[in-house]
Amino acid sequence: MFDLNCTACPRLSDFLIEVREKYADYHARPVPPVGVKNPKLLIVGLAPGLHGANATGRPFTGDHAGIILYEMLYKHGFSNKDTSTDLKDGLKLKYCRITNAVKCLPPENKPIGDEINTCNSYLVEELKVIDKKAVILCLGLISHKAVIKALGLKQSDYPFKHGGNYSLDDGRAIIDSYHCSRYNTNTKRLTEAMFNKIFIQVKAQLKL
Repeated sequence: MFDLNCTACPRLSDFLIEVREKYADYHARPVPPVGVKNPKLLIVGLAPGLHGANATGRPFTGDHAGIILYEMLYKHGFSNKDTSTDLKDGLKLKYCRITNAVKCLPPENKPIGDEINTCNSYLVEELKVIDKKAVILCLGLISHKAVIKALGLKQSDYPFKHGGNYSLDDGRAIIDSYHCSRYNTNTKRLTEAMFNKIFIQVKAQLKL
């Protein structure tokens, strides 16, 4: 289960100590998932951003990547609000839960392999409690690979592709999207229209 005081990755733990010294009012600890307990949609991002989830304590809250994500969640009926700014903003997710492949802020937003693997045990537990016909929406290659690993599947059988849709033997499905990072949206690698189509795909899969 999630551990707010986890220090299993020395590099990340040491980095968060530095961050807390510099930003005393930031959360600057492992960031817990947010949303319903048995979701029909589990969204898996990469890791908390320095001035976003790492600051607020909620995935994709307060950073650029969260702007388009929460707009889409609201538009498609997975949230009661189209913005997420802080823990007191009244946000409530519907049918949905959001987590990250790596729960702690990594230096330069780049976790290393050992850290991704160490944190994978949390993702294993999170995947056990999602709905039997849930969609797992992977934002980016690293989150996709983390999900495949957590499910005990063979990576080569499930290559990452934006818009990719994999039906699993247990009734669940994996849908892939480019991450909604500032870089991807600014360069138009991921446009609002493209991201909207992903959520249309998710709802069709869930029959919502």
